[in-house]
Amino acid sequence: MSNSFKELGEKLKEILKLEREPVAIKWSVKEPRNLDKEQEKSRFCTKLDKAMQGDIFYATKEEEECMGGLRYSGLKNPKEFPKNMQSGSFLVPAGVYKSIPAVQRSWKNNLAVEPEIFRAVLFSPLIKAEFEPDVIFILCNSQQAMLILHANAYDSGSHGLGADSGPICSSMATAPYLTGKVTYGFGDIGSRRHMDIKPDEVMVSIPATELERIVTNLSQMMTKTFFKDI
Repeated sequence: MSNSFKELGEKLKEILKLEREPVAIKWSVKEPRNLDKEQEKSRFCTKLDKAMQGDIFYATKEEEECMGGLRYSGLKNPKEFPKNMQSGSFLVPAGVYKSIPAVQRSWKNNLAVEPEIFRAVLFSPLIKAEFEPDVIFILCNSQQAMLILHANAYDSGSHGLGADSGPICSSMATAPYLTGKVTYGFGDIGSRRHMDIKPDEVMVSIPATELERIVTNLSQMMTKTFFKDI
C-alpha cells in the first residue's frame, strides 16, 4: 500500500482526535501471501474489533463463524445455509424479530457481496495497512461522526447513507463497498453484544476512494467559523 493511505489515516486521527484506530478492510480474490491468516473462527464484527486493537490479518470462510459475516461479505453462498438460517427463524426466539415475515422483509434491504467471488477479507489498522483498502471503518463519538458527514458534503453536497438495524457486516462494510457512499449507523444488537463498543459510540464507514477528499475537506473546514472551536 502506498504511504498516502497511512498518512491519511494519521491525519484523520489527528483532526478528529479519534481514540480508536480506523480499520482498513479489503476483499481479495486470493489469499494474500504477506499477511497472517486468522487462526480461529470469529465473527466479522469481532474481526473489526481485533483490527482496531492493532491486529493485521486475513480471513476466509473457514474462519468466519457468523452466518451474517459469511452471507454479507460474500464468502459463502447463502443457499448452502441450513433452512432455519435461510428463513431467519432462529432470530425470532432470540428477540431480534417478532416473526419470519419481519425477518424476510428486513433482509431484503441488506446488501451482500455476490457470493463466492472473493476468497478472503483483509483487516488492519489503517495506519499500519500494507494493502490498499476498499473501505475504512471508524468507531467514534457522535460529534466526530457529524464532522465526517459535513466533510463528505463540504465540496459535493453529498449525503451519507444511514444504516438501520441490519448487521454491520452488511451496513458498515458491504454497503459502502457496493454503493461508494459514506455510511453511518449505530451498530446492531449482534455487533454491540460481541464488540467492545461504548453505549454512546457510533459508526462511520468511508469508501477508500473518498478518504483523501474527506480528509482534505476536514482540514479546510476546521479553519472556518463554525468548526474552528470544535
